[in-house]
Amino acid sequence: MRKTWLLLALLPGLAAAAALPDADPVPGGIVALPLGDAQTPAPTAYYQDKRVMVLSHDNQWTALVGIPLTAKPGPQQLTVHSALGESTLAFSIKDKQYPAQYLTIPNQRMVNPNPEDQARIERESKILAQALSTWSEQTEVDTDFRLPAQGPLSSPFGLRRFFNKQPRDPHSGLDIAAPAGAPINAPADGRVINAGEYFFNGNAVFVDHGQGLITGYFHMSRIDAREGQIVRKGDILGAVGATGRVTGPHLHWNVYLNGAKVDPALFVARQLAALNGGEKAVTGTPQAAKLR
Repeated sequence: MRKTWLLLALLPGLAAAAALPDADPVPGGIVALPLGDAQTPAPTAYYQDKRVMVLSHDNQWTALVGIPLTAKPGPQQLTVHSALGESTLAFSIKDKQYPAQYLTIPNQRMVNPNPEDQARIERESKILAQALSTWSEQTEVDTDFRLPAQGPLSSPFGLRRFFNKQPRDPHSGLDIAAPAGAPINAPADGRVINAGEYFFNGNAVFVDHGQGLITGYFHMSRIDAREGQIVRKGDILGAVGATGRVTGPHLHWNVYLNGAKVDPALFVARQLAALNGGEKAVTGTPQAAKLR
């Protein structure tokens, strides 16, 4: 059963989002769709039968729709329920070709798990699926994230991955090449919904920020956060490490929106631009920015 939290009651001081993430209507991107005057009751919206985030921004209701990496380019539609009834809103997804990355993993079990490993992976997948189905009824959500660690951005989101020359799922997050032991900070207020050790992810923490927006932090050397803990922007979640399937110490950072893994760089675009002297970082390219 999907978990539902009333984060607004738990975070009474939560401020309205200062800015929305960058929109990019591609697989792995985000689509922002206006839904009407924010003086009217808040509508609810669904994409591929999953509820999506609806925020009040610039005096209008706006739906933020996460697009799965598996989505096909072309026409799509959002189903909207408002005081006027049910309606559909059409939008379109553009094609995007992500570059390839070839990695050598010395531990063969991390490339071709044995039956015991596979049984563990399946058990863990169910646990993670339950955590990632969390929906928090929350009027305001801070989507103006801050990068959770300091270091070069190494592997960007969406790379087509090959481990030991074998094709695997695309890179689902953003890698920050911070040194082992470096702190990992919450990018925004939220609630820790899962913390544990996993076969591929190593030591990992997942934070619910409200309305289907969830972040994940993988390969940690140390976990400082506990499940159920309320965290504020900047709070330490743990430390960078090299646990799970890795080639070296780094933070792998995932962002999930309505169940879709989306590019974390879209949530920190303004910070990346400031670090790049005002120029927008190019996502999908290694070494998009260096953090100091």
